Amino acid sequence: MPLAAAITGTRQTGHRELTWFSDRFGAYLAPWATDDAQFYIGGAVGIDSLTLLWLAGNSKSRITVVVPGTVAQQPAEARQAIERCRDRIAEIIELGAEELRTPAYHARNRYMVDRAQMVIGFPREGPEGASGTWQTINYAASQGKPRLIVPV
Repeated sequence: MPLAAAITGTRQTGHRELTWFSDRFGAYLAPWATDDAQFYIGGAVGIDSLTLLWLAGNSKSRITVVVPGTVAQQPAEARQAIERCRDRIAEIIELGAEELRTPAYHARNRYMVDRAQMVIGFPREGPEGASGTWQTINYAASQGKPRLIVPV
């Protein structure tokens, strides 16, 4: 059965060079990015956009972007990444939240985890916190799903 993985991660990526992220994705995403794999990505800035660009350029895996409201509500950087990868995105799921507040992001995260067999998380280095990344990782744990955690 092909792998389905949800990707979650910090929006704060300016503290590292793009090559650093590319190296990490090569080490920790590439082994899972087979031709028949499915990835669910959140469609936000930071890790979401970086992994979308990396997977689109370095794999043939199926990519689904999931946003809590609409793509038009996402920050410009995220919309640009989605547009740039449009030909590689198999599906865009707009969950239709009117307000982009914590409950909408948590619903998006649960949607992705519920459809995945595992979660690959790229949280900010440091202690576990209350971020959306950790909420997603912990939700996957509560569902008994494997988690690969790569601190950035």
